[in-house]
Amino acid sequence: MHDRHRRSGRPAQVGLGLKTQHVAQVLEGGAGVDFFEVHAENYMVDGGPYPRHLQRVRERWPLSVHGVGLSIGGEGPLNSEHLDRLAALLRRCEPQWFSEHLAWSSHGADWFNDLLPLPYNADTLRRVCAHIDQVQDRLGRRLLLENPSTYVEFTSSSMDEAGFLGEVVRRTGCGLLLDVNNAYVNAVNHGGDAWAFMRALPAEAIGEIHLAGFAEDLDGAGERLLIDHHGAPVAEAVWALYARTIEWLGPVPTLIERDNDIPSLAVLDAEAAQARGHMAVPDEAALG
Repeated sequence: MHDRHRRSGRPAQVGLGLKTQHVAQVLEGGAGVDFFEVHAENYMVDGGPYPRHLQRVRERWPLSVHGVGLSIGGEGPLNSEHLDRLAALLRRCEPQWFSEHLAWSSHGADWFNDLLPLPYNADTLRRVCAHIDQVQDRLGRRLLLENPSTYVEFTSSSMDEAGFLGEVVRRTGCGLLLDVNNAYVNAVNHGGDAWAFMRALPAEAIGEIHLAGFAEDLDGAGERLLIDHHGAPVAEAVWALYARTIEWLGPVPTLIERDNDIPSLAVLDAEAAQARGHMAVPDEAALG
C-alpha cells in the first residue's frame, strides 16, 4: 500500500505559457487548455500591446503569473519599485496563482539575467522567509515558491533542499510550485533521488506543477550534466516522475513550460493533453 495524499474533487487543470506568436490563435479559440501563465516582468508596463492582449486572454481564461525578478534569495533588500509594479500588475489581472523562484538574481545595483543558487542554511532561511513575508504582505496573496534547478552545491549548506523548502512553508505560510523537471535535473546533476526529494516536501503546500524540457551536456569531469533550458519537449523520464507525483498528490494544476525554440500551439496542446491524461487516469505502473 502506497502512502498517498490524493486530493478529491479537484479538476485536472492544465495550462500553457502565453506566447505572443500564439495570442491571435489563442483568442480565436485554438487552445484546449484551462489557464495561461505569463512572466510578470513582460507585463509590468502601463501601455502597449502586451497589457491589451493579456486583458483579452484574462476575460476567457484564468491566469498564473510567474515572477523571475524579485530575487527572493538576494542578500540585499527587495527592490521596492519592482514590488510596487508587480502589485499593480496583479491588481489588473487578478491571477489565480502567483509564483517566484527560490533563487537570487541581484547584488547591490547589479542585476543578472539568471536565477542563481543559494546555500541552504540558517542565514539563508531567515533572509528568504523575511523576503517572502514582505512579498505576501505587499501583494495581499499567497506566493508559491518554486524549487530551482541548480548546477552547484554549497559546502556551507546545513539543510537539504526539501527540508529547507518545508521550513520556509512552515514559517511563512507560502505554498510551493513543484517543478518536476527541476527535481529530475538536480537529481542527475548532484547524484540524488528526485522521487525522495519530492516525497519529502509538504504535500498540501503544492499548489501548481511545472513540466519542461532539458538539454544534456557533460561537465568538466565528463559526467552527465542536465540544463533546464525550456527548449525541448518534456523528457520521458520527467513524464514518468510526473505520473508518480500525480498518483501521490491527485490532480494539481500543471503547466507546460516552453520558452525557447517554441513550437506550434498544436504541439504544446498535445503535451498539455498528455498531462491531463495522467491526472485523469493515474498510472499505477509508474509506482515503485
